[in-house]
This record gives sequence, structure tokens and C-alpha cells, in this order.
Amino acid sequence: MLSTLRTSLFAAAFVLFGTAALAGESGFANISHQELVNAIESKSAVILDVNGSKSYAAGHIPGSVDYIANKTRLAQLLPADKGALIVAYCGSETCSAYRSAAHAAVKLGYTNVKHYSPGIKGWKESGAPVESQS
Repeated sequence: MLSTLRTSLFAAAFVLFGTAALAGESGFANISHQELVNAIESKSAVILDVNGSKSYAAGHIPGSVDYIANKTRLAQLLPADKGALIVAYCGSETCSAYRSAAHAAVKLGYTNVKHYSPGIKGWKESGAPVESQS
């Protein structure tokens, strides 16, 4: 009986703390599609595309920065205000590549870093416009 209780408590602790750790693994809040659209319209965010330069050239969220091509000079591209909104995105909801750009921004001292989880796939599926380098 005691062994079963211990096992149950261990399982409950893992569910509570283990999943919280996994959820907080990225540490970045999501930004909704509408919030991102508003930020683009008000020019109040720097958007980092982490899909690679070939994908970026084919189509990216308007105004976004090709992170892969610019990661060594990211500090020069981001605003002086460390509280400015920085949004990182990659391919889709299953992609985690955005983390490299988000972590780079945090390492530079930015405190308002978010993730656009639908990625370029979700952006295109929403019917929102894309920019390309054709």
C-alpha cells in the first residue's frame, strides 16, 4: 500500500513539475497572429525569421530580418531599447529553430522576446501578405 502511494505521489509530482519544466523549456511566450499584425502595422517589433536564407528569399513575414544571414551582427540590428518587442519564428508549430534567435536576443539583454508559433506556414495559411526577394 505504501509503495503504491509513493509511486502515485511520484507520478503526480512528475506530472506537475515535469510538464511545467517542459512547458517552460523555451521560456518564450507566444504572440497571437493579430498581435503580430498589430505590431507590424505599428512598427513596434523586430521580427526574426529563422528559416534560413533560401526560405527567407522565397517568402517571409513583411519587415522581418533574415536571422541566419545576420546573426553575427544581430546586436546592430536590434533597437537600443532592451524592452522592445522581439518576435522569432520558424517554419511551423512543430519547428523549434526559433529558439536560437530568441535566445540570442535574450543573451543581448532583451526582455520582451516572443514566439510566433504558427511560423511562416501559418502566416501564409492565414492569407497574410509575404515579402520575397525575387
